[in-house]
Amino acid sequence: MAVSSLSIRYCLSPTISQKTDIHCPNPSLRASCSLSSGYNLDSSENTYQKGSGSSWKRRQALVGVGTLLATSVPATLLLAEGNLPKTVSLLHFFWNQKHNFVWSCNVSAEVPKSYSAFVDKEDGYSYYYPSDWREFDFRAHDSAFKDRYLQLQSVRVRFIPTEKTDIREVGPMDEVVYDLVKHKFAAPNQVATIYDMKERVEDGRSYYTFEYGLRTPIYATTCFATVAVGNNRYYTLIVGANERRWRKVKKQLEVVADSLKILQI
Repeated sequence: MAVSSLSIRYCLSPTISQKTDIHCPNPSLRASCSLSSGYNLDSSENTYQKGSGSSWKRRQALVGVGTLLATSVPATLLLAEGNLPKTVSLLHFFWNQKHNFVWSCNVSAEVPKSYSAFVDKEDGYSYYYPSDWREFDFRAHDSAFKDRYLQLQSVRVRFIPTEKTDIREVGPMDEVVYDLVKHKFAAPNQVATIYDMKERVEDGRSYYTFEYGLRTPIYATTCFATVAVGNNRYYTLIVGANERRWRKVKKQLEVVADSLKILQI
């Protein structure tokens, strides 16, 4: 039996952390550990922290994962890297109140090479971002990641309440995009330009993605934005860079813009 990726999660309580950061430096084989306190530990990355602290250290957690792999998972499963399917099989271990293991398995789309997946089950959305970016706080946004060296190269997501059930109910794509860029995204001292827009439908839900630029006398940025409605929320993802670097990073950032997915809460 061949699998494309193996992810082990070992939790200290039946409550699983809702916000998950899935790193995938090697899409063909990955071992990671997620603690219910909010820690996400990757086999080749530093600790990703979200939420309250924990007395567990990275090494202790990984030793635990190694023990589970050695005693519970067949060696043939771990070594099956050839002829891999284009899905990521996630094998989860949950420790319930009686300290018994419960096994469950679910399948999701493979994370593209050189990207990581941010999954927020609590707020109902997920997206990809370049693996070498780091998390940071962006005012009034729920999540954000940026390039380690280029401050204007970043992705951020926010949402607001709405009674709509689909972005099409907000309006036609051209009207929605024009209103957002001209009246919401652009500051009074910025000149806004809309370059392109497209719609995709996934699982019966519509997403509007568009490319636009904002220019001031001092600097200029170009961005992709994706908007969608679900869970009584209006989600907005924006990923962009300095205009001078746009040609170099456009394709990379378009993957991020196209990856936004609304999850059922």
